[in-house]
Amino acid sequence: MPLDALRPSPLVEQAVERLRAQITGGHWPVGTKLPGETTLAKELGVGRSTVREALRALAGAGLVRARQGAGVFVVAAEPAEEWSARLRRAAVTDVYEVRAAVEVHAARLAARRRTGEDVAALRAALAGRRAAAASGDAAFVDADIAFHAAVVAAAHNPVLTDLFTQFVPALREGLVDLLSLTGLRARDRNPGDAAHEALVAAVADGDADTAAQVLGRELEDPFAAGGRE
Repeated sequence: MPLDALRPSPLVEQAVERLRAQITGGHWPVGTKLPGETTLAKELGVGRSTVREALRALAGAGLVRARQGAGVFVVAAEPAEEWSARLRRAAVTDVYEVRAAVEVHAARLAARRRTGEDVAALRAALAGRRAAAASGDAAFVDADIAFHAAVVAAAHNPVLTDLFTQFVPALREGLVDLLSLTGLRARDRNPGDAAHEALVAAVADGDADTAAQVLGRELEDPFAAGGRE
């Protein structure tokens, strides 16, 4: 079916949606080479730069791929699921397993790379976690996550920091639910305090192996860790 000219408004977004509809609707099946930028621009009534940006967005969604010297080809009929959406529907156990891999390595790096400011931030986060023990489960989980975020930040690796940030919404929801279901904090308002203190000490001392071991024990099993957190 022919492409109609676009109406004035965010043109790139309109171009993306129109081209996406052609792909997901089967007009351009997987393996098809898309028309050239000049042809698409003429059919859509936009400039080539708009088409180029739209194709870049479609490539980011996993629908098309440029082949050097050959053109742009359809490689999938449906867009790839966004990482944030996948995390939202993931089981807390799955999130915890990946979180453990990220955080244990971050703890090891933090012990090697920490600065005086990082150590001060960790001690402040530990104090904040202890203060939150008098609050409800949600506030305590927020303080606990803030502590772990401080550990990751001390690793000085922006990719690890971004990964941890992506986990936070799903992680927070899962931990709040877990504490509510288990009633753990009815017995101990500040579970895991000694382990968190030991982690701060290991990072401050530059003891990478101990930092990784302490955090690894905390995160090895989401339900046990939830019981200690």
